[in-house]
Amino acid sequence: MIVRISEDGQYELDDAHHAKLNELDDAAVAAVDRDDEDAFHSFFEELLQYVRTNGTRIADDDLRSSEIIFPPADLSFVEAGQDFTGDGLVPDPPSSTTA
Repeated sequence: MIVRISEDGQYELDDAHHAKLNELDDAAVAAVDRDDEDAFHSFFEELLQYVRTNGTRIADDDLRSSEIIFPPADLSFVEAGQDFTGDGLVPDPPSSTTA
């Protein structure tokens, strides 16, 4: 999957990382719901660092579309209240079927 961090770049991650991204995204949403700014920033930074650490940076001239787009690292808590709501920013993975 391709993950974009706004104002940073795109990273390619194996689909096996989807569950961890979803877990961190859900934790950030829960922190926003609790109005816990410190916890939000902690989870959001962990989320971005996870992408940077486990993903492979894609060249700027590689124009593949992103499946997940995260806001920039300097996102304010007020802005987070607009983005980190409901199911968060990480969509459910495509369902796979076996024959």
